[in-house]
Amino acid sequence: MSAIFFLKEYLCTYHPSPVGRLTLASDGTALCGLWIEGQRFYSRNCVLRERKGLPVFDDAISWLDRFFAGVKVEPDEILLNPEGTPFRMLVWKLLCQIPYGTTVTYGELAKQVAASMGVGSMSAQAVGGAVGANPVSIIIPCHRVVGNGGSLVGYAGGLDVKKSLLDIETSFHF
Repeated sequence: MSAIFFLKEYLCTYHPSPVGRLTLASDGTALCGLWIEGQRFYSRNCVLRERKGLPVFDDAISWLDRFFAGVKVEPDEILLNPEGTPFRMLVWKLLCQIPYGTTVTYGELAKQVAASMGVGSMSAQAVGGAVGANPVSIIIPCHRVVGNGGSLVGYAGGLDVKKSLLDIETSFHF
């Protein structure tokens, strides 16, 4: 007996950015995906149908344009609906709490996850898997997670993009 696999269908639009063309995906109401062209796991497990003019796309594009212009924006300014397990959703929620211009290591994030779950410890590798599965890059700031000693590791959009995003944030003046 073979397994039946259903692909989720999303509406999408495209937007240019300093780090490459972005694909934005929505369920019609909320932003469900944001990928950088060429990114690993680009629109994984979904079918995209182009649609312009959705209010959520207008909001997300405004957010992105302000971000790239050096304006401090917060993830909660956009209605987000990424799909993931409860564990991944917790990790993504914690990513949104990392302040602009700062980074945390996978190990530090694992300690935060463990504390949130009420357990003694958590694997940094498990947390890294959840960070890497983030379907809403940039807005859910997985680029703020680094390896031990601040090394730039593990970004699906590429390490050059991760560095660019961190450079943009550290140049903010607020």
